[in-house]
Amino acid sequence: MAPITPRQRARSAEAKRSRERDILDAARALATERSVREVTLTDVATAVGMHKSAMLRYFETREQIYLTLTAEQWQEWSTAARASLEHLDPVDTDTVAATIAESLADRPFFCDLLAQAPLNLERNVSLAAAYQFKTITLAQVDTIAEALRRLLGITALQALDVVAAATSMAGALWQMAAPGTSLRDLYETHPELAHAAVDVGPQLTRILTALLTGMRTTLRP
Repeated sequence: MAPITPRQRARSAEAKRSRERDILDAARALATERSVREVTLTDVATAVGMHKSAMLRYFETREQIYLTLTAEQWQEWSTAARASLEHLDPVDTDTVAATIAESLADRPFFCDLLAQAPLNLERNVSLAAAYQFKTITLAQVDTIAEALRRLLGITALQALDVVAAATSMAGALWQMAAPGTSLRDLYETHPELAHAAVDVGPQLTRILTALLTGMRTTLRP
């Protein structure tokens, strides 16, 4: 990404929001090109034409930038996934599992953030920032869990477990897949390592299908 010409400090509330958006957009673009863990605060500052110290007027840490993006991604994913679930025909365990899995696999940036958030991002922000992040994301968890509960007739707790399993596994599998890295090239060029070349969507579909099948079985009289 080419550096942007340095700009003056944002003075008004609107200018501050615009500058924050510029920072978030630059951080997302950089992480999409590389990965979240490889992007530094200096990288983001350079991309928006700011000194690193000036960035702290908008975000307290690099991790807060990416935690803010994680919350946004949760909202976008939840909205899109619920819309897809509402239009399913037929509604069965296999189609629901595939819909959830593919909705996550189609969002590699979100999958990357899902792995990084609990390991790194949440651990280097203020408690106020962590609280804000959790309230946003848990609200999205509740909405999609409620959609699954109504759709499949599972319990509220089971629905929450499905969302937790889907998102945590999506983050883990995406990291294991190592897309765009020399590790992925290694997996694909050595037959003995073929099992390491994870295909996120299909593998997550199989996991969620097994989970949902077991849950629905336990509900039968």
